[in-house]
Amino acid sequence: MAVLTLTKENFETEALKSDIPVLVDFWAEWCGPCRMFSPIVDEFAEENEGKVKVGKVNVDEQPDLAGRYGVMSIPTAILFKNGEIASTLVGVQPKTALEELI
Repeated sequence: MAVLTLTKENFETEALKSDIPVLVDFWAEWCGPCRMFSPIVDEFAEENEGKVKVGKVNVDEQPDLAGRYGVMSIPTAILFKNGEIASTLVGVQPKTALEELI
């Protein structure tokens, strides 16, 4: 499964109502650390297909979502389980940190 692009239009359906955990990467194109973190998130998504859904929110395009979840710095990865925030990681993280979330 490819990494989903999440927007305010599909966030509830794809992230909050998912029957499996959802890792959401909040990022922006101009953010250097986000560009470093992106391939880690992509690899994590590929290796955990079926166990966890992975989506990305561009905070410049979706400021309402970033605000709703208190994203103050990027990259921020939030794991949602059953529509609720289960864990939050801020900054570039190794893949092992993502794996420990699920």
